Amino acid sequence: MSRSPDARTYDLDALRERVLSENGGAVDDSIPQLAEADPALCAIALVLPDGTVRSSAQADVPFSVQSAVKPFLFALALVDTDGAALDRIGIEPTGEAFDALKLESGTGRPPNPMVNAGALLTASLVDGGDVDGRNERILRGLSAFAGRKLEVDEDVARAEHLLGDRNHALAHLMRSEGTLRVSADDAVAVYARACAVLVDAEALAVMGATLACGGVNPVTGERVVPSSVARDVVSVMATCGVYDGSGRWMQSVGVPAKSSVSGAIVLAVPGRLGAAVISPPLDEQGTSVRGCVASDHLSVDLDLHAFGSTQG
Repeated sequence: MSRSPDARTYDLDALRERVLSENGGAVDDSIPQLAEADPALCAIALVLPDGTVRSSAQADVPFSVQSAVKPFLFALALVDTDGAALDRIGIEPTGEAFDALKLESGTGRPPNPMVNAGALLTASLVDGGDVDGRNERILRGLSAFAGRKLEVDEDVARAEHLLGDRNHALAHLMRSEGTLRVSADDAVAVYARACAVLVDAEALAVMGATLACGGVNPVTGERVVPSSVARDVVSVMATCGVYDGSGRWMQSVGVPAKSSVSGAIVLAVPGRLGAAVISPPLDEQGTSVRGCVASDHLSVDLDLHAFGSTQG
C-alpha cells in the first residue's frame, strides 16, 4: 500500500490550533450526556498502513462513538449474514435527515446503513440469539476494529434507549413492514448500546484505518473483516456517510467518512490512511464544524481527494 509522503511528519497539533478558532455550531442535546460535552474538545489522529499512529493533543479523551459506529455495524452484519444483509437494506443516499421516518418505497427497507433506520436493522442482523448476545458480538467486533478492548458508557446507553423516541418509531415502522424481525425494543436496545461504546480519536482512527487497509487492522495485524466487506462499507460511506451533506462532502473533502452527533468524524482513505477528528459543536446537518474544516485541510495538505489532486 502506498502512503502520502507527508503523513509521517504532518503537524497535527498545528492543524488542531488552526481549527480551534472555528466557533460555529452547537453541541447536540438529544441526551444529557451529549449536552454536557466540552465544546472546546478538539483532537485529530491518523493511522498509516504500517501501523504508525499519529495524534494531536486530546486524542486520548474518551467520548461515545454515536453514529460513527454505523459503518462498523454494517461491516459486522455483512460478515455475519454472508452478505445477505445487502438484500435487507438499501445503499442509496436519501437527502433526508439521519433520523427521518422514511423507508424505501415498495420494499419497506431502510434506505442505507448510515441512517438510523439502517443502523437499527444492521445491529439486529449481527450474530447473537438475543440482546445480550448481539451486544457482546458488537463490542467484540468494534474492539477488533480498534485494536483494543472497548467499553460501554452505561449511562449513555440507558439514555439512548429511553430517550430515542424516533428510533423506537423507526423500529416499529420496520416491524410493520416486515423488515425488522426482532422486537422494536430489542432493536433499539442493541443500537443504543452500540452508540454508547467509548472510543477516543486514536481508537476511531485505527477503526477507520482497518477499513482503509481492506479489513486488516494495521496496528494488530488481525484480519477483522474480508476485503470485499471493507470495500462495500467504504463505498457506502462515500455516498451516504455525511447524510444530506454527503455530496458536498465528497466534492470538497473527497474522502469516505462517517459523521456523528458526538462531534466525531471517522475517515477511511483506501490504501492510504485512516483518520478521526472529534469536536462536539455541530452544523445544521449534524456534522462537526471543526471536524469538517480539519478534514478539508487534511485532504488538501495530504492530497487525499479520491477524484484527483487538490494541489496546484
